[in-house]
Amino acid sequence: MKIIGVRKIWYAISILTVGGSILALSLFGLKQGIDFTGGSLLFVRFDQRPTPEVAEKTLAEFNLGGMVIQPVGEQDMNFRMQSLNEETHQLILKKLADSFGTVTELQFNSIGPSVGKELRSKSLTALLIVFITILMYIAWVFRKVSAPVKSWKYGVVCIISAFHDIIIPFGLFAVLGKLYNVEIGTPFIAAVLTVMGYSINDTIVVFDRIRENLLHTSGSFEQIVENSVHQTLWRSVNSSVTTLLALLAVYLFGGASIKDFALALIVGVATGTYSSIFIASPLVVDWNNWTMRGRK
Repeated sequence: MKIIGVRKIWYAISILTVGGSILALSLFGLKQGIDFTGGSLLFVRFDQRPTPEVAEKTLAEFNLGGMVIQPVGEQDMNFRMQSLNEETHQLILKKLADSFGTVTELQFNSIGPSVGKELRSKSLTALLIVFITILMYIAWVFRKVSAPVKSWKYGVVCIISAFHDIIIPFGLFAVLGKLYNVEIGTPFIAAVLTVMGYSINDTIVVFDRIRENLLHTSGSFEQIVENSVHQTLWRSVNSSVTTLLALLAVYLFGGASIKDFALALIVGVATGTYSSIFIASPLVVDWNNWTMRGRK
């Protein structure tokens, strides 16, 4: 089966998924959690869980503002609200217990607006630093392979591939935020950075085989890349499948608090494997072809 030879098909698939993700981000944006906006998160378990409407009426006396109540599983419930002090926190727990029986607190986080803004800024800075560092590292690693494609171009293609892999989870979470009030926080950023590392590692494996074949085999550049992709194909697929199985187990059995983190990793690892095989290598070939045509 040809991969590089039918690259227009892979490009079309990526254009649809990335374009859809960008459209979702433009229309819906990302629903930011208290990590970025500030506020309090109370996660509790009821023996007899009330409906969100009843729970909201019960806590109306505390004037908590735009509170978001989200049932989780069969007995649990998330309360997201403005920042609480410890006294109000304890009063809310007592009110819930008095109204609905035994209540077990599973998690409580409270973050001020200034801290949330700082976390958001640092997260964006971390993403930018990672992109720049990757570009510099790959250009250095491939410095001895200057023909027919300059070493820095491998780095640029790696960055494009990584962007492809993280924009799709962003788009998915924009849709989930719109439909199911799914929020992003620092765990989501950690998942994105992990996806970038996994994706780039997978892409470098393919590029490294291209580098070896360029030094030790002959033929057209496109054919060498085609052979290199086929030589690393099953290694990439097998690594991805084993990773996805582990992540699927975490998603299904790991509890509500890490489901979104696991979901972001599942989507990112899947797209990362796809891009390293079907996007990154074809882009290198096309960049070389464009360069050669420009010289004529």
